[in-house]
Amino acid sequence: MSNPDSGAAAAPASSTVAADTPWRAGRFDTRGGPQRVLFGRVYEDVSIELAAFAPKAGQPVFCIASAGCTALALAQQHPVTAVDINPVQLAYAQSRLDGGPMLVGTAERLMGVGRAALVPFGWRRATIERFLSMTDPVDQVNSWHAQLQTRPVRWLMDLGLSISNLKLVYSSPLLACLPDRLGEVMRGRLRRTFAHHANATNPYARALLLGDPSATPAQPPAHPIALACADAAGYLESQPPASFAGFSISNILDGAPAAYRIRLHAALRRAAMPGATVVQRSFSEPAQFYGTRRAYNRAQADRSVLWGVVDVREVTALED
Repeated sequence: MSNPDSGAAAAPASSTVAADTPWRAGRFDTRGGPQRVLFGRVYEDVSIELAAFAPKAGQPVFCIASAGCTALALAQQHPVTAVDINPVQLAYAQSRLDGGPMLVGTAERLMGVGRAALVPFGWRRATIERFLSMTDPVDQVNSWHAQLQTRPVRWLMDLGLSISNLKLVYSSPLLACLPDRLGEVMRGRLRRTFAHHANATNPYARALLLGDPSATPAQPPAHPIALACADAAGYLESQPPASFAGFSISNILDGAPAAYRIRLHAALRRAAMPGATVVQRSFSEPAQFYGTRRAYNRAQADRSVLWGVVDVREVTALED
C-alpha cells in the first residue's frame, strides 16, 4: 500500500458527499493541497465507549474511523461501522486493520515539535520516563509541579498554544471551540489526569508526553469492521432506522456550524436503536459546551488528557 500521507492512497469504500464541516479538507490548515493522514493514533480513551456500550454487547455500533484504534477496540464486543470524511485517513485506518504499522500523522508531527521545544527546559526523555513510571496520583501531582511545570515551561506552553500561533497551523473553524488561555487550560487537564490515573498504566499519557506507540499490540477483532468514506451525518441518514446501539463521534462537532450539529443529531436519533448511547468529545471547556448543565461529562474518567468534554448520554437526551 502506498504511504497515505502522500495524498495518493485510495479509500476502501465511498458513500455520501461530504457535508459542510471543516474536517472535509483532510488538513488542519486552509492552504489547500492534498488530504493527509491527520492522526497516526487515536487520542481518546476507548474504555469510555466500552463501558457505555457494554449493555449492548453483540449489537452494532458506529464510530469515526480516524486511525482505527477505536474501531479495533470496539470490535472485541460489537460489529463496527467506522466512517471517515477524509479518504486518506480512511485508507490508513484500513491499513491498520490489515495489520499495517502505525504512521506519524500531522498531529504527531506538531506534538513532536512541541515536545522538542521543551527538552532544553528539563523535559528530557529520562525525566519523562521516570514520571511515567509512577503509580501514586498524589506523588504524580507533586512531581508534575516540582519538576515539569517550571516557569519557563509554563511560558513556553502559553506561547505555543496562543491563538496567534495556532492560526499558523489550524483553520479558523477548528480554533473556534478552543477556550481562552489554552496553555493554562491544558496544564489543568494534564494535572487532572495525573491526579486520577496512574501514569504507569496510562498509555495515553505516554503517547502524549513521549510520542511512543503503544507497547500492546491490537487484538484481532472478534466482530466484523466495515469502513466507509463518508460524512457521519450523511452516512447515518442513508442507513435504515434503528441500525446502531452506540455511537462514538469523536470531536467532529468542534468547528462545525450549528446547522450541521442539528443535522447530525437528527441522523443519530433516526439511526439509534432503543436505549442507544452516544459518546462525543470536545476541546472546549464544559462551560462553553454545556452552560450550567454538566451531568453528562465524563472527562475526568478519560485517561487521554486532552478533552474538556467527554459527553456520554442516551441519544434521546441530545439537545440541539
